Amino acid sequence: MINSIVLRQAGIDDVPAIMEIETPVFGHEAWSTEAMARDVADRNCFYLVAEAHTDALGGDPLVVGYAGLLAPRGSGDGDIQTIAIHPDFRSHGLGRRLMEALLEEAEALHARRIFLEVRADNPHAIALYASLGFEEIAVRPGYYQPEGVDAVIMKKGADL
Repeated sequence: MINSIVLRQAGIDDVPAIMEIETPVFGHEAWSTEAMARDVADRNCFYLVAEAHTDALGGDPLVVGYAGLLAPRGSGDGDIQTIAIHPDFRSHGLGRRLMEALLEEAEALHARRIFLEVRADNPHAIALYASLGFEEIAVRPGYYQPEGVDAVIMKKGADL
């Protein structure tokens, strides 16, 4: 039984747990461990992990989701780098919680425009992003290979 799910800032020590979600969720599109570690450690990035705290785990929390934001200070822009939830923990609002926390951080960093990219064949994610105020601004035809799935580019916020 899950007692609670807590969001906290990720550190380099979280990369192995992040990769345990990244690799099966994204398959051949998954980032490498090295690329993820670089992003998590980058001073212009802000990563969160979602930890499930349960009695069954003997008090040890389990990372069940993560999300990352790139927002170079002074640029006015931010980019949602990635977000993933372990399949066993989906459909409970965790993706929304992570996105809302990233958007709060973006606001604190004075990022007025936030961009993201999502597979066109992921209607649940597109609906979540739209409900958070993102609008489709472009499509990259056949971007995701080898399937040839389009990438939908979305933006939230006013132009600078």
